[in-house]
Amino acid sequence: MASRLPILVVEDDLALREAVCDTLELAGQAVVAAAGGEEALQLLARQTVSLVVSDVRMLPIDGIALLKEIRSRFPHLPVVLMTAFADVDRAVEAMRAGACDFLLKPFEPKALLDHVQRYRLPETLDDERVVAGDPLSRNLFGLATRVAQSDTTVLLTGESGVGKEVVARFIHQHSARRKGPFVAINCAAIPDSLLEATLFGHEKGAFSGAQHAQVGKFEQAQHGTLLLDEITEMPLALQAKLLRVLQEREVERVGGQKPVSLDIRVVATSNRDMADAVAKGLFREDLFYRLNVFPLLIPALRQRVQDIIPLARHFLAEHGGRAGRPGLRLAAAAEEALQHHTWPGNIRELENVMQRAVILATGDVVDVDSLHLSAAVPAARPAAQWPPAAVPEPAFAVPPPEAQKTDKLREVEREHILETLAAAGGSRKLAGERLGMPERTLRHKLRQYRLEGFLKG
Repeated sequence: MASRLPILVVEDDLALREAVCDTLELAGQAVVAAAGGEEALQLLARQTVSLVVSDVRMLPIDGIALLKEIRSRFPHLPVVLMTAFADVDRAVEAMRAGACDFLLKPFEPKALLDHVQRYRLPETLDDERVVAGDPLSRNLFGLATRVAQSDTTVLLTGESGVGKEVVARFIHQHSARRKGPFVAINCAAIPDSLLEATLFGHEKGAFSGAQHAQVGKFEQAQHGTLLLDEITEMPLALQAKLLRVLQEREVERVGGQKPVSLDIRVVATSNRDMADAVAKGLFREDLFYRLNVFPLLIPALRQRVQDIIPLARHFLAEHGGRAGRPGLRLAAAAEEALQHHTWPGNIRELENVMQRAVILATGDVVDVDSLHLSAAVPAARPAAQWPPAAVPEPAFAVPPPEAQKTDKLREVEREHILETLAAAGGSRKLAGERLGMPERTLRHKLRQYRLEGFLKG
């Protein structure tokens, strides 16, 4: 699938520039071209691209200077440099300055296309904050784009750390309300006694300490979008008042007598199984149906494997840039380790790992040890449940040798699979769904565990 964003080719040699552009266009890629570094920077200022392919030897701005300028202005944009054999030393300098890779002239068309396939930004849906390389993610954001065109209430569910607020902001940014405010409130983070006044606002003297009138989150979101994060943590008494606000589209401040009409879009999120919360009497059924107009389930990171490496590169570029280390890149073994990790903490955990890697990496290449994945897994885990328990930030330990680390990863995976299977009552189908793993793969792993003596029967 070709990227919707074009590839920028920067080359001052007209014949070579046209040859590179022709190769990319024949492969179905959208292409824009610049005859030099200055023209390229002007183009980047007004257009988003998925990758820059640039020559090293150019005047007056050469490829290295262009690369450094791109790293300064667009830290997440991948750059591949083309260089002659005589400039290999400069290519090494370029890698340290943050280039993804380089192509040694002369190169075959396949080499160029391989680099494009590996390094270009995945489908970004015209939003630089969104990485959606996996088909599951593309489908999710495709649905989000469609629902954004209406004012329909959206309910986002999924495990903790999957990116629910990112999806909520995406919906706002792609809606007719994009010029209005986006207001978010975490219902789990505010004491019950203050939540009502925070949501609805209050008049002066409404309660002890209310020395001034205060506009609530609903009014702050007027003509925009209100995100009610972790809605299932809201007290039942307040749920009834929220239901009335959503039904009447007007809010009355605490201590007030005059209702305020609302023109807002509501997005709610939860990391719980909401049907189960309703069944247990923890959440009002009528409010659930009022919110569940357009439900979107956000898959866990382990279910969208093709997002892992693009997200890892995104976070590595972001945190590396902030730390003054823009040239960091992942070793092949590190990428493989990331793809095999189970990610109980989802995207939030992945960002923590990459932030840690920026600190631990001793050179320009992030290896497996620098990821320190063993620190991302609690020493003891309860039986798998929905929602998964939050993963605490553990203390560091001295990294074991590579062989021991590989064994540890396998042990953690085995424990996670067996715990999930037990929690699913021995149902391979249900366990596979919770793990995001095909049933055939799960059967193969269980067969291995039986042979190794970890599973009976």
